[in-house]
Amino acid sequence: MEKRTINPWQWQDARSYVQAAEVKKVSGTLYVSGQTAIDDQGVSSNENMEHQMIQALENLEKVIKEAQYECKNIVRLNIYTTSSASFFENFGVFQRWAKKHNLQQASSVLEVKSLFESLKVEFEATVVK
Repeated sequence: MEKRTINPWQWQDARSYVQAAEVKKVSGTLYVSGQTAIDDQGVSSNENMEHQMIQALENLEKVIKEAQYECKNIVRLNIYTTSSASFFENFGVFQRWAKKHNLQQASSVLEVKSLFESLKVEFEATVVK
């Protein structure tokens, strides 16, 4: 797989995403359903945004690894949240996770009215290899 990022500007670098990601010679594509802070028994978290972000990212990582893909090859990451303000107050959680995996993905953050039950954040990914 060949991956190229397109960034006409520099400002997005501090926000942990790229303007576009091009991939060529892909041997597989994984479309990951939105991952949230739901535990192994299917119980939704009642915790705050920070804890839900941590658990949702752990769940995302688990699905990607189970499929034998790598987080560093996420090319698209949509983030849904019930509170953009709270999400960005805890943005360091995501930035540390992105740095750990050397992510350079196209992203969108969308505030939604609600998510399932008590959930506050959801990460939906496209991964290639």
